[in-house]
Amino acid sequence: MSYPSEARVDTAAIRHNIAVLREHAGGVPLMAAVKADAYGHGLVPCAKVCVEAGAARLGTAFIEEALALRAGGVTAPVLSWIISSDDRLDDALLADVELSAGTVRLLDDIAAAARRTGRTARVHLKVDTGISRGGAPAARWPELVDRALAVQAEGTVEIVGIWSHMACADIPGHPSIEVQVQRFDEAVTLAEKAGACGSHVIRHLANSAATLTLPQTRYDMVRSGIAVYGLSPIPELGDFGLRPAMTLVTRITMAKRVPAGTGVSYGHMYVTDRETTLGQVPLGYADGVPRHGSGLLEVLAAGRRRRVAGRVCMDQFMIDVGDDPLSEGDEVILFGPGTNGEPTAQEWADALGTITHEIVTGIGARVRRVYV
Repeated sequence: MSYPSEARVDTAAIRHNIAVLREHAGGVPLMAAVKADAYGHGLVPCAKVCVEAGAARLGTAFIEEALALRAGGVTAPVLSWIISSDDRLDDALLADVELSAGTVRLLDDIAAAARRTGRTARVHLKVDTGISRGGAPAARWPELVDRALAVQAEGTVEIVGIWSHMACADIPGHPSIEVQVQRFDEAVTLAEKAGACGSHVIRHLANSAATLTLPQTRYDMVRSGIAVYGLSPIPELGDFGLRPAMTLVTRITMAKRVPAGTGVSYGHMYVTDRETTLGQVPLGYADGVPRHGSGLLEVLAAGRRRRVAGRVCMDQFMIDVGDDPLSEGDEVILFGPGTNGEPTAQEWADALGTITHEIVTGIGARVRRVYV
């Protein structure tokens, strides 16, 4: 079946964004996060573009994503960081996927997989410096370091990284920023004194926001996700010269004249106030157009911005174009870089009270990804 909608991904924009991020990184390598299907832009194609553009490493949340990269021919170093004991650890090691460990139990499971496969596991030890998600808290960090040294001594594990993640780097001046940097430094110092942080071990803390605004967080590598795809991690500070890579487009599947007083879509929350032309847009909340965007979101159609008329449905929504000409097959741009007057993903996020991450990662499988 052929669906009428597509997300056009500008690979030149991704290359440009990698260059911007590398410039801000001040000479340290860049890891491009390609988790969540490269933030909705397409895992393998975007990963290849990132590596070609100069990303030294790739990051995924899950092992399955890393294995998909390997199956797609991506050979660059890949780190996966959300791992449970029953994940495909053996397959990950056989595919040369680097793994994060924040608990002794997971570290032991990784070491066991290394014994089974005969492959030394390359591990990044994660310390929780204040985001309170994954990673060893300060009280358990010495235990994790000691256990990592023990399995490294037996040859099953090689410590190749020490890392953490920031909670509020996208909130300029937030007091937790310096606290997390201090805690990370303390964790690294402890590891160094124990012999677990030699010159080959990569220390990494910075996400997109920190890469762009916090030089003290760069260490040996920076990790960038949303900024790779051209969306600002701190929109109140501007776009940092980034270029949005995704343009979401579809085509009108029906246009019809209706009289004044016509109720539109479920609940008749929109009623026409004159004779007008309605257009059917074949994307809905099953495709990533949020239902709570009903009556809020704008799209570009028939030469002007149009607000969603009535309720967003599972597979479609309607627009009211008045007396402007509209025909079946006419293109509708839902969001893009804004260069043609269309809304941007940031505008959608602002209208919905969310972040651009949710907008682009929410675009569903019925929308073809096309690389231009």
